[in-house]
Amino acid sequence: MSNPKGKTSEKNLKWWQLSLFGVGCTIGTGFFLGSSIAIIKSGPAVLFLFIIAAIGTYLVFDALARMTAAEPLEGAFRSYAKKAYGSWAGFCSGWVYWSSEMLIMGSQLTALSIFTRFWFPNIPLWIFACVYATLGLIVILFGAKGVNRFENIFALVKISAIVMFIVIAIAAIMGLFDVTKSIYVPNTMAKIFPHSSIQVWSALILAFYAFGGVEVTGLMAAQLKNPKEAPKAGKVMVFLITTIYLISITLAVIMVKWNNFSVEESPFVTALKNYHLPYVEHIFNAALIIAGFSTMVAALYGVTTVLVTLAKDGDAPPLFAKKGKLKVPLPTFILSIIGLISSIVLALIMPDTIYEYITTAAGLMLLYNWFFILLSAKRLLPGTLLKNIKYISGMVIILLAISGTLFSSSSRPGFFISIGFVGTIVLVLFIKGRFNKKDKPTSDNSSLFKKI
Repeated sequence: MSNPKGKTSEKNLKWWQLSLFGVGCTIGTGFFLGSSIAIIKSGPAVLFLFIIAAIGTYLVFDALARMTAAEPLEGAFRSYAKKAYGSWAGFCSGWVYWSSEMLIMGSQLTALSIFTRFWFPNIPLWIFACVYATLGLIVILFGAKGVNRFENIFALVKISAIVMFIVIAIAAIMGLFDVTKSIYVPNTMAKIFPHSSIQVWSALILAFYAFGGVEVTGLMAAQLKNPKEAPKAGKVMVFLITTIYLISITLAVIMVKWNNFSVEESPFVTALKNYHLPYVEHIFNAALIIAGFSTMVAALYGVTTVLVTLAKDGDAPPLFAKKGKLKVPLPTFILSIIGLISSIVLALIMPDTIYEYITTAAGLMLLYNWFFILLSAKRLLPGTLLKNIKYISGMVIILLAISGTLFSSSSRPGFFISIGFVGTIVLVLFIKGRFNKKDKPTSDNSSLFKKI
């Protein structure tokens, strides 16, 4: 295949490096901290929710990886949306993703600041937020290769922290510590499902949050030395993440009753705190900071990459694609700084409830993009029966997670806010006059994918 417009010039990434990069992008505060909320809302049934979310995540990344194997494009999911449905789809996909990640980064920076105040309680949150934002911007200046190296290091640290928890938890369960605690094994349906099926359904979105980040891996997949290995990298990545999640959460919920977890504390810290192990809280606090910073950097890489491709395609002002001495175009870098500052200010001055609604909406907007990835793959890749079943199954799982938010008073407002954001982007598209016949995909576009 010839080098198409939009394909990245650097292709030196190995498949296992992409898998490790995906682990680094994905395991963050959504798992280390957000899983507590999922446990509280669903009880031990949270394990089934994580399995469902893992299946949905695999189907999404597998679709994205197969499109990458066919034709690696710099804009990944938004470029495939454009190829499948026309420039209106690329416009919407890109700006929905950009908006959602910029909103989420404020909450990530605030969470990082709160974790750091565990050691420095008298320093204002905004100082820590600015420090982490600056460090994230510095990492982005190293370009894709630098981001990949940092994320690989972060991935190893996060995996090590979880493995440490697993080893300590197994030792505690086997009674190897002086402190003797009861083990809580749910052995009836009532204990496994302590809440109604509707409430468990509404918590599915929380399990999906723990897998957020795979779309950034899709952006990095264009750097693969052999793009055909993208599906293999995805399988290893999702299998590794799912295995880590299920083992660690299983241990946590049998060490502590589900209703004793707290929304303000990692479930792993809660599970071990009764054993009074020295330095464990400090180690996991450091792991939380690394996890949060890692996902923030991945999101920042994602929004800068998407903005550049939007500008190249005429869906954003062309100055955002203007090359300079930096790895990232200077106008794009400046807009990222402005976006981060705005996000920090919103996170710190808005009432907690309102900001929670906005970040929930941003998380839902990520799932809208995942849904569109499956739609794009269904149109661009050969429609064998098995592949169509996989794409449709993925769509159904994502719709289950999205619709479940309507049954929770804490997430319902976020659903309607997300619809408002998407509606605004579509309105801008109409104003720009993007809907016209010449933007519709042609048969030539789809033919590029017939070999996969």
